[in-house]
Amino acid sequence: MSTSSSSSSIWSVSYRKLKFFSRIRRFLQSKAIRKGSYGSSSTSDNSNKLRTKDNNDKDEEDHQLVMEKESELDGSVVLQKSVNRLHFGSWEEKEMAAIAIEKLAKEDVKARKFMAELGVIHMLVSMVATEVVGRHRAAIKALIQLANGTSTNKALMLEAGILSKLPKDINVVDEQTRQEFAELLLSLSSISNTDFCPNKPEILQFLIGILESPCSFETKEHCLGVLYNLSAVLENAGALVSNGVVHTLLNLSSSFKELSEKALAALGHLVVTLMGKKAMEDSSIVPQSLIEILTWEDKPKCIELSAYILMILAHQSSTQRDKMSKAGIVPVLVEVSLMGSLLAQKRAMKLLQWFKDERQAKMGPHSGPQTGRVPLGSPLHPKEAQEGKKMMKNLVKQSLHKNMEMITRRANAGGGGVDSSNLKSLVSKSLTF
Repeated sequence: MSTSSSSSSIWSVSYRKLKFFSRIRRFLQSKAIRKGSYGSSSTSDNSNKLRTKDNNDKDEEDHQLVMEKESELDGSVVLQKSVNRLHFGSWEEKEMAAIAIEKLAKEDVKARKFMAELGVIHMLVSMVATEVVGRHRAAIKALIQLANGTSTNKALMLEAGILSKLPKDINVVDEQTRQEFAELLLSLSSISNTDFCPNKPEILQFLIGILESPCSFETKEHCLGVLYNLSAVLENAGALVSNGVVHTLLNLSSSFKELSEKALAALGHLVVTLMGKKAMEDSSIVPQSLIEILTWEDKPKCIELSAYILMILAHQSSTQRDKMSKAGIVPVLVEVSLMGSLLAQKRAMKLLQWFKDERQAKMGPHSGPQTGRVPLGSPLHPKEAQEGKKMMKNLVKQSLHKNMEMITRRANAGGGGVDSSNLKSLVSKSLTF
């Protein structure tokens, strides 16, 4: 029984090797056919050029052609040896093979696709779990190149379980490894594949850990890119919100100007969902942090995104509009409506219109002097009514002038040289309550 089992095992290994080398042989034959066709076309071209070129030029061209053929042959030999070592070599040979595969995949797109058929991806994914830093880094870098520009290879990496190889604790890996992991995740998250979803806890655990730690800017930027891609799929909103992504993004958007745009863009995806909007409404730094971003004159895109999020929060929510009003949003919106980009101006004007309508509604039939309720024995004198209107007009004018002076000071401080008379006219049109 043991003898038959042993022979079966030997036969299985022999069959795998035979299948592997037959694939290599087919690849080399296809390369030879391409080189032969290239050589024949080159020969015909050279025969046409012999009429116009001397013997020295011909020798130089022939030499160059030979060098190109040798280079292609060398690449095929390197690929054959590297794949062989990756499957059957020692750990040191596997590491060297991974380095060679990274270089080949970076230079040759066709080889990148063919390597996946030779089982390279599964072997590299298994290497990622090794504790030796040099080995798992060589494997990650090779996978990054293999994932470049091919959805098939990305899907194979996900099937091989690359996500389960993410470090559980980012503090136990060095900064370079974190950055390479983040770069690979960014590449994988760009495909529409159900296997890459935030329901797998290791993904968000790794991303949030990076974003809330003192990692490099590039590493955090990669992680934000992953969250942006995930948030673009509405089905992912529940998992993202329940794992605290909204809080992390809000903190990043207000504390790191360089990362704010990508963080706000991801928040813009989440705010249109019920869970995402509720999480932002319940945040202690909303709307103050978003209003502060509206004052970043050097970040026009951030102003546009912040105004968009505030619009969604304020829409049909008097509670949120009241919070925004108390936080001082109106004068900031006036400034954006005058000096922001075209899109930011439109969004600011929309918000201002809502605040205006709400204020007029509050001063409607439920507040202020009502002529219909004045007792018959105390008629309202026309002169008193005129004085009341005049007083209200003066109050509004004072408020407008105050806003205008503040905007003028800011503009002059920035070297804009804004004419106060023009601003007065614009403010009067923008804010009429």
